[in-house]
Parts: sequence; C-alpha cells; structure tokens
Amino acid sequence: MKEFALIFRLKDIADFKPSPEQMQERMNWLGSIAAQNKLVDKGNTLLPMPGSAKTVKADQVVTDGPYTEIKEFITGYIVVKADTIDEAVEMAKGNPIFKIGGNIEVREVLKRD
Repeated sequence: MKEFALIFRLKDIADFKPSPEQMQERMNWLGSIAAQNKLVDKGNTLLPMPGSAKTVKADQVVTDGPYTEIKEFITGYIVVKADTIDEAVEMAKGNPIFKIGGNIEVREVLKRD
C-alpha cells in the first residue's frame, strides 16, 4: 500500500470554528479510517494565524506564511494508507470540511529507500 497526505484547507481562518457536533462528525470520520487500519498519522492540527508563519526562499527573501502563495489556510493534515490515489480521494470525500466550504488536497507521500 502507498501513503497519501490529506491536507485540509479553508478559505478563511474565521471559518474554522467548528461546533461540538462538527468536531464529533470529524472524529467519527477519522475513526472510520482508523477502524480500517488505514490511518498512518493523525498529523497535527494547525491553526495558522496571520503573522504566525514565515516562508524563507532560496534567495533569502522572507515572506509572510504560505498565505501569499496559496491564498488559503492549512488547518491540518492526516496520512492514510491506500492502494491508489483514487482510494485516498474516496476517503477524503467523507470529511465534513466540505460543509463549511473547505477542501482537501490529496498527495502521495514519496518514500526514500
């Protein structure tokens, strides 16, 4: 099996104020992946606040966070096991982030031998 990172994004950090019900729904979704033994890493919940991150580029230029490049806030990630990216996408489709206007980027995690 391969590993895939599911990266959670919102357009505005103000959207990231989940109710207890929404948190429970997310935990249920996460629990269903864990029950299939496909959860590799729960990741860390990231709550980027304006000014709390910087990006250093090769030419030593420093910019505010990733915000100037992606125009979205990364609110967290998990790593899952799946045979294909399509299977990982199917897992992502069940996440409740879509109910609050968020999206999920799915990327294969490349491993070095």
